[in-house]
Amino acid sequence: MTDDVAVLGAGLHPWGKWGRSFVAYGTVAARAALAEAGVAWRDVGSIVGAATVRGGYPGHVAGATFAKALGWQGARTASVYAACASGAQAVNAARAQILAGLADVVLVVGAESAPKGFFRPAGGDRPDDPDWLRFRILGAANPMYFGLYARRRMAVHGDTIDDFAQVKVKNAAMGALNPNARYRKRVTLDEVAASTVVADPLRLLDICATSDGGAALVLSSMEFARRHGTVAPVRIRAVSTVTPRFPNTVLDLPDIATDSTAAVEPPGETFRASIARAAYEEAGIGPQDLSLAEVYDLSTALELQWYEDLGLCAEGQAVKLLREGSTTLGGRIPVNVSGGLASFGEAVPAQAIAQVCELTWQLREDAGGRQVAGARVGITANQGLFGHGSAVIAVR
Repeated sequence: MTDDVAVLGAGLHPWGKWGRSFVAYGTVAARAALAEAGVAWRDVGSIVGAATVRGGYPGHVAGATFAKALGWQGARTASVYAACASGAQAVNAARAQILAGLADVVLVVGAESAPKGFFRPAGGDRPDDPDWLRFRILGAANPMYFGLYARRRMAVHGDTIDDFAQVKVKNAAMGALNPNARYRKRVTLDEVAASTVVADPLRLLDICATSDGGAALVLSSMEFARRHGTVAPVRIRAVSTVTPRFPNTVLDLPDIATDSTAAVEPPGETFRASIARAAYEEAGIGPQDLSLAEVYDLSTALELQWYEDLGLCAEGQAVKLLREGSTTLGGRIPVNVSGGLASFGEAVPAQAIAQVCELTWQLREDAGGRQVAGARVGITANQGLFGHGSAVIAVR
């Protein structure tokens, strides 16, 4: 049995602030993915929903909610929640069902109706919840963490605020080519520098927004793809959903302290680096085999950190890679040719699925003006609160 599953279809609802239910966005994305796949909804054997926790019940129990919106037809259903890694967890659940022979075709859907402004804790007292604690004890909204990461890179590696701004300039230029992006306007270094300081040293344009949006994939067994007439589909080769190792010595959302190394030596790699390594090992490839990467650019400084965590360059060399133009369209290893979260904003359950959508279109050479020439292998990198790893490798 092959360990690959085929990607027959990908679909998005454009990102923005639309003022509608997440169900509407997910349904649009699902229908687009089904249409691209040429698969009827009634022929889908299972639906996996990536859940949001906005507005009461977690995503109204997302899998069944989307199944109802598309029309009850008896499919299996599952719902997953792993914060920003929810989409990768949903892809992983769908892949497991296919490889176990439980379904030939699985629809994966994630969608979000995000609140205005930066994320904040839901109501109620949860003193055992580190996410609640960091808001209540420290007043530490997400941008504070992004600023700490940026300051660490400046202190340890010599990155500058102009380097961070250049990441935004790069991603905005590519987002301008993407019809599904929320922000489709190029920006200059001066415009980034002139935007409001949010969490020193990061300005408003260094930090991604919160958005509404939806994304969906139609996955199938390789045998079904052949019967369906899809001879050389894009394939999911690996999905990494690893957790950190003790002691975890790098400050990370939402934790407000790191583990002590008094009794135990730290692991040889950071949590984010372990996410990528697990994906590479499962796929049997290395970073040198990649054609492109879609990474989790909550802030400009975090994108630079992913260059190193993915092994695209040595530690401390991310800025060199950026300045050389290696990570832009036409460079050696383009990163976030979709425009990234800088151009889309966060739609939490949808974003890891949207990353795989972008890989799918790139590997099919269907990405239009943002096409990476000769793309054959791509990786996504993401991370969810509470230690949820998220990486997907797709090949053609």
